Amino acid sequence: AALLGAEEYGFATGPLIAIGCVMMRVCNLDTCPVGVATQNPALRKRFCGKPEYVENFMKFIAQDLREWMAKIGVRTVDELIGHVEFLTQKKTEGNWKANEIDLTSLLYQPKICSNDYERYYNTPQDHEIEKTLDKNTLLRLCAPAIKEGKKIEGKFEIANINRVTGTILSSEIARKYGEQGLPEDTVTLTFIGSAGQSFGAFLAPGVTLRLEGDSNDYIGKGLSGGKVIVVPREDAGFVPSENVIIGNVAFYGAISGEAYIRGVAGERFCVRNSGITAVVEGIGDHGCEYMTGGAVAVLGKTGRNFAAGMSGGVAYVYDEDGGFGDCINSELVICEDMSDSEDAKKLKGMIEKHLKYTNSDVAERILNNWDAEVKKFVKVIPSDYKKIMTVLKEEDAKGTDKEEALLIAFETVTGKTVAR
Repeated sequence: AALLGAEEYGFATGPLIAIGCVMMRVCNLDTCPVGVATQNPALRKRFCGKPEYVENFMKFIAQDLREWMAKIGVRTVDELIGHVEFLTQKKTEGNWKANEIDLTSLLYQPKICSNDYERYYNTPQDHEIEKTLDKNTLLRLCAPAIKEGKKIEGKFEIANINRVTGTILSSEIARKYGEQGLPEDTVTLTFIGSAGQSFGAFLAPGVTLRLEGDSNDYIGKGLSGGKVIVVPREDAGFVPSENVIIGNVAFYGAISGEAYIRGVAGERFCVRNSGITAVVEGIGDHGCEYMTGGAVAVLGKTGRNFAAGMSGGVAYVYDEDGGFGDCINSELVICEDMSDSEDAKKLKGMIEKHLKYTNSDVAERILNNWDAEVKKFVKVIPSDYKKIMTVLKEEDAKGTDKEEALLIAFETVTGKTVAR
């Protein structure tokens, strides 16, 4: 890879095996026998890996690399970068097809390099971070909030060249306060316009971003306790619930926080969501894909393949015309009505907040006729997750220790007995 020009190298399966993975390929089932890919405390106890094992593995890699470097006569990795002249195409006896492959273009040595210095990284890139909205504006405005916890409000224009707005601000908050962040709504910032990619990514607790306009992809990526609100501009001439207002892969990998979107989201909404509460008025394909926690309310239509790989959390989907059944991926999940009063109460609370923050006409209409409208919602929940939550609720009522309750829930779902 270095000879072909690579200067960074990824190691994945090798180090994983070094710390004890046995390649059972059941990572998604929460039944890893060696405690690597599981949240089950009984299985996690079986994990015997140590950082030193990975360190030892990488030392072997380094030793092997040194031996190959010695064979071709170079002392440093930099002397390897881009030197394709050390590579030749291997002849494969008896395989006419392999021998017909022409690698000339791949092994071509351009004459643009006047010396070896130009073949590898030597000039730092300027990402112009100082010009970002966070660096040149938000950090200064929010300094009293970060230093003294004072409440801060602000209003700004935003354009799609302004990416990851709020992320550097959140990093400074996390640096001082850790994952607990600031009290709710300590920092409230309003933006008007079209936000660039990853608006509100990794947003910290205590920070509320309100966007009046629209957003590009990856809004709220990795949301970590903050609050994101998106509404159309006041002069918008369209019906929000019938138009896309945020891009694809919104709230990817979000772990905590809230999101209220007055309008439709693109594809892969809340993929890998593990803890946020989100309300949206319609989504594209692959919604709630690989979701593991949290709660999502969709007050409109969804695209196909909804809940593919969903193993945790719950989704409430407004199914006014009864067509949602054709959109669901039922491999891991089941659909239920809203007969459970706790579900109805939870959903109503989510929609009430959505109305409060966005002034949504859809939310207002549903709430004004709640007894009839709630019956049009479908609850989507992973079947195994439901079993686990049911057992945990029963054991909690009995006063069972939390870890013991988790073990009982695991045994109930898997049918396996865990040694105490």
